Amino acid sequence: MRRAVCPGSFDPITNGHLDIIARASRLYDEVYVTVMINKSKQGLFTVEERIALIEQVTRDFGNVRVEAFHGLLVDYCKQHDIPAIVKGLRAVSDFDYELQMAQMNNGLSGVETLFIPTSPTYSFLSSSLVKEVVQWGGDVSHLVPGPVLTALQGKVSRP
Repeated sequence: MRRAVCPGSFDPITNGHLDIIARASRLYDEVYVTVMINKSKQGLFTVEERIALIEQVTRDFGNVRVEAFHGLLVDYCKQHDIPAIVKGLRAVSDFDYELQMAQMNNGLSGVETLFIPTSPTYSFLSSSLVKEVVQWGGDVSHLVPGPVLTALQGKVSRP
Protein backbone atom coordinates (compact mmCIF):
# COMPACT_ATOMS: atom_id res chain seq x y z
CA MET A 1 0.00 0.00 0.00
CA ARG A 2 1.54 3.32 -1.08
CA ARG A 3 0.90 6.01 1.54
CA ALA A 4 1.63 9.71 1.69
CA VAL A 5 0.79 12.55 4.03
CA CYS A 6 -0.35 16.06 3.12
CA PRO A 7 0.30 18.14 6.25
CA GLY A 8 -0.85 21.66 7.04
CA SER A 9 -2.82 23.86 9.36
CA PHE A 10 -5.76 24.08 6.91
CA ASP A 11 -7.30 27.08 8.68
CA PRO A 12 -9.32 26.81 6.48
CA ILE A 13 -8.76 24.37 3.63
CA THR A 14 -8.75 26.18 0.26
CA ASN A 15 -9.18 25.07 -3.34
CA GLY A 16 -5.38 25.21 -3.60
CA HIS A 17 -5.03 22.66 -0.80
CA LEU A 18 -7.79 20.58 -2.34
CA ASP A 19 -6.01 20.57 -5.71
CA ILE A 20 -2.82 19.19 -4.14
CA ILE A 21 -4.75 16.58 -2.12
CA ALA A 22 -6.68 15.47 -5.22
CA ARG A 23 -3.49 15.10 -7.22
CA ALA A 24 -1.80 13.17 -4.39
CA SER A 25 -4.86 10.89 -4.12
CA ARG A 26 -4.34 9.87 -7.75
CA LEU A 27 -0.68 8.99 -7.07
CA TYR A 28 -1.04 7.13 -3.76
CA ASP A 29 -3.29 4.38 -2.44
CA GLU A 30 -3.86 6.26 0.82
CA VAL A 31 -3.41 9.95 1.54
CA TYR A 32 -3.43 11.17 5.12
CA VAL A 33 -4.41 14.81 5.38
CA THR A 34 -2.93 15.77 8.70
CA VAL A 35 -3.96 18.90 10.54
CA MET A 36 -0.79 19.84 12.36
CA ILE A 37 -1.55 21.37 15.75
CA ASN A 38 0.44 24.40 16.80
CA LYS A 39 -0.57 25.30 20.36
CA SER A 40 1.10 28.71 20.06
CA LYS A 41 -1.22 29.76 17.22
CA GLN A 42 -4.88 30.60 17.66
CA GLY A 43 -6.76 29.52 14.56
CA LEU A 44 -10.08 30.82 13.29
CA PHE A 45 -11.43 27.26 13.22
CA THR A 46 -10.94 24.67 15.93
CA VAL A 47 -8.99 21.56 15.00
CA GLU A 48 -12.24 19.58 15.11
CA GLU A 49 -13.94 22.04 12.75
CA ARG A 50 -11.02 21.85 10.32
CA ILE A 51 -11.10 18.05 10.36
CA ALA A 52 -14.86 18.02 9.73
CA LEU A 53 -14.54 20.46 6.81
CA ILE A 54 -11.67 18.52 5.25
CA GLU A 55 -13.56 15.23 5.60
CA GLN A 56 -16.59 16.79 3.96
CA VAL A 57 -14.72 18.21 0.95
CA THR A 58 -12.50 15.14 0.37
CA ARG A 59 -15.22 12.51 0.85
CA ASP A 60 -15.49 11.77 -2.87
CA PHE A 61 -11.80 10.89 -3.23
CA GLY A 62 -12.33 7.62 -1.36
CA ASN A 63 -8.71 7.18 -0.27
CA VAL A 64 -8.20 10.20 2.00
CA ARG A 65 -8.02 9.96 5.78
CA VAL A 66 -8.07 13.06 7.95
CA GLU A 67 -6.44 13.29 11.36
CA ALA A 68 -4.81 15.80 13.67
CA PHE A 69 -1.31 15.55 15.08
CA HIS A 70 0.80 17.51 17.55
CA GLY A 71 4.51 16.94 17.25
CA LEU A 72 7.09 16.25 14.58
CA LEU A 73 5.64 15.25 11.23
CA VAL A 74 8.27 12.53 10.89
CA ASP A 75 6.96 10.93 14.10
CA TYR A 76 3.48 10.86 12.56
CA CYS A 77 4.97 9.25 9.45
CA LYS A 78 6.71 6.57 11.54
CA GLN A 79 3.53 5.82 13.51
CA HIS A 80 1.52 5.33 10.30
CA ASP A 81 4.25 3.73 8.15
CA ILE A 82 4.16 6.64 5.69
CA PRO A 83 7.30 7.05 3.57
CA ALA A 84 6.34 10.24 1.71
CA ILE A 85 5.25 13.80 2.45
CA VAL A 86 3.46 15.68 -0.34
CA LYS A 87 3.70 19.46 -0.33
CA GLY A 88 2.42 22.05 -2.78
CA LEU A 89 4.73 24.83 -3.89
CA ARG A 90 3.25 28.18 -4.87
CA ALA A 91 6.41 30.15 -5.61
CA VAL A 92 10.18 30.08 -5.40
CA SER A 93 9.92 31.64 -1.94
CA ASP A 94 8.06 28.51 -0.73
CA PHE A 95 10.83 26.30 -2.10
CA ASP A 96 13.60 27.73 0.10
CA TYR A 97 11.75 26.95 3.31
CA GLU A 98 10.24 23.66 2.13
CA LEU A 99 13.60 22.37 0.90
CA GLN A 100 15.11 22.91 4.36
CA MET A 101 12.17 21.08 5.95
CA ALA A 102 12.43 18.23 3.42
CA GLN A 103 16.13 17.80 4.08
CA MET A 104 15.61 17.89 7.85
CA ASN A 105 12.77 15.35 7.67
CA ASN A 106 14.82 13.05 5.46
CA GLY A 107 17.82 13.35 7.75
CA LEU A 108 15.72 12.58 10.84
CA SER A 109 13.80 9.64 9.47
CA GLY A 110 14.43 8.86 5.81
CA VAL A 111 10.98 10.15 4.85
CA GLU A 112 10.97 11.65 1.36
CA THR A 113 9.20 14.87 0.39
CA LEU A 114 7.59 15.27 -3.00
CA PHE A 115 6.80 18.75 -4.24
CA ILE A 116 3.82 19.35 -6.49
CA PRO A 117 3.67 22.72 -8.20
CA THR A 118 0.46 24.51 -7.43
CA SER A 119 -1.94 25.08 -10.27
CA PRO A 120 -1.43 28.62 -11.62
CA THR A 121 -5.06 29.29 -10.73
CA TYR A 122 -4.16 29.04 -7.03
CA SER A 123 -0.54 30.22 -7.01
CA PHE A 124 -1.36 33.28 -4.90
CA LEU A 125 -3.79 31.55 -2.54
CA SER A 126 -3.32 31.11 1.20
CA SER A 127 -5.66 30.49 4.11
CA SER A 128 -4.53 33.76 5.70
CA LEU A 129 -5.40 35.73 2.58
CA VAL A 130 -8.81 34.07 2.34
CA LYS A 131 -9.61 34.96 5.96
CA GLU A 132 -8.54 38.56 5.44
CA VAL A 133 -10.60 38.99 2.27
CA VAL A 134 -13.70 37.49 3.91
CA GLN A 135 -13.27 39.74 6.93
CA TRP A 136 -13.47 42.78 4.64
CA GLY A 137 -16.51 41.44 2.81
CA GLY A 138 -14.72 40.19 -0.30
CA ASP A 139 -15.95 37.29 -2.40
CA VAL A 140 -13.87 34.12 -1.98
CA SER A 141 -16.47 31.72 -3.37
CA HIS A 142 -14.11 30.74 -6.20
CA LEU A 143 -11.23 30.09 -3.76
CA VAL A 144 -12.76 27.70 -1.23
CA PRO A 145 -15.17 24.76 -1.38
CA GLY A 146 -18.84 25.59 -0.68
CA PRO A 147 -18.96 24.14 2.87
CA VAL A 148 -15.85 26.15 3.79
CA LEU A 149 -17.39 29.36 2.43
CA THR A 150 -20.49 28.79 4.54
CA ALA A 151 -18.36 28.08 7.63
CA LEU A 152 -16.21 31.17 6.99
CA GLN A 153 -19.22 33.43 6.64
CA GLY A 154 -20.54 32.11 9.94
CA LYS A 155 -17.22 32.74 11.72
CA VAL A 156 -15.99 36.06 10.44
CA SER A 157 -17.50 39.29 11.65
CA ARG A 158 -17.08 42.15 9.25
CA PRO A 159 -16.03 45.64 10.30
